[in-house]
Amino acid sequence: MGAQLRVYKRRIRSVTATKKITKAMEMIAASRIVKAQRQVAASTPYATELTRAVTAVATGSTTKHPLTTEADAPARAAILLITSDRGLAGGYSSNAIKAAERLTERLRGEGKEVVTYVIGRKGVAYYGFRERKIADSWTGFTDSPTYADAKRAAAPLIEAVTQETAEGGVDELHIVFTEFVSMMTQNPVESRMLPLSLDAAKEEDGKGEILPLFDFEPSAEDVLDALLPRYVESRIYNALLQAAASEHAARRRAMKSATDNAGDLIKSLSRLANAARQAEITQEISEIVGGASALADATAGSDK
Repeated sequence: MGAQLRVYKRRIRSVTATKKITKAMEMIAASRIVKAQRQVAASTPYATELTRAVTAVATGSTTKHPLTTEADAPARAAILLITSDRGLAGGYSSNAIKAAERLTERLRGEGKEVVTYVIGRKGVAYYGFRERKIADSWTGFTDSPTYADAKRAAAPLIEAVTQETAEGGVDELHIVFTEFVSMMTQNPVESRMLPLSLDAAKEEDGKGEILPLFDFEPSAEDVLDALLPRYVESRIYNALLQAAASEHAARRRAMKSATDNAGDLIKSLSRLANAARQAEITQEISEIVGGASALADATAGSDK
């Protein structure tokens, strides 16, 4: 009985230590969410206005630019998948990967070859374990991304879009990330960045205003060459910030659940330990009473 009590106490100490770790991780994630939310709020107006500027150039000119013109028969599409570098965030990365897999199947069903780019160690590990080819990957910054990280990831994507498909280029560019809705809700979403859909851009702008006609200097094509890379970088940066906020929220929720479960387990183990201790005490009392009774019987027999 004493050995069983020691097992319970050892498990209680182990779970208590785990609870302290998960509680600390929950508090760290909660503190980082606020900063991530502020960054999302700060980057969104820039991305929106840049989209309006690109839309104005594209609708105000008759120039056919490779980044705004639909291919007659698109054959290759690129997907940028944003996952996390670290685990312990519930289904955050797996949900984003599932969304990318659904998009991949849809594009392949349309007869397009899919080229995958991945941000985050979880996504890289997923494709690496399955021995599936990745065109390029980036890791080490998912929980605190900067604009330089977005620019680094955007460079090969823009290059792929501007190249001919015969030379390894792509006709479309899609992005899959987790959108931060609230502390309790984070939704994996997929969006086509390029070619820029003018109707979708107008809807995203949400103002419904009629754009004026413009004269471009030196040319509309040169303006598009300058604006569209910034558009891609800003969209990726905003997606990275949304994903970072979602990751922290998912990790906070997962760690809170783990902390609560650890508390429930400690209570259950404590009850079992108390029951074992009580049984041990009862057995000791029974042994003492039995011994005293046997001693009394022996003493009475000797007196006769």
